[in-house]
Amino acid sequence: MGYTLIVDDSATERSIITSCLQEVGINVSVALSGEEALEKIQENSPDLIVLDVVLPGRSGFEICRELKGAEHTNQIPIILCSTKGTEMDKFWGMKQGADAYIPKPIDQKELVSKVKELIS
Repeated sequence: MGYTLIVDDSATERSIITSCLQEVGINVSVALSGEEALEKIQENSPDLIVLDVVLPGRSGFEICRELKGAEHTNQIPIILCSTKGTEMDKFWGMKQGADAYIPKPIDQKELVSKVKELIS
């Protein structure tokens, strides 16, 4: 059984995303920074990544670009999440290779349906 990796430095956001995905039977692992996420992905590749844009160290945009540019991780769907919800932010996120872009505060129904769509 695979899992979804949630990368967010906010404890509140992490717990909201974690509980809403676990409620629908999705296994979840968390990372607090892009660097930690990359380490976890090396060990065990997730089925999907929910990635915050604003992170300590490298941004979610950079991490997304790196994952989508590497042969062993470019197939993993990535959902970018951010408080920056303008059309320009969405456009930029998609340009980095994201499969979806969900503004914060997260609409849990939208998140769950997007996750299910991308891992089915």
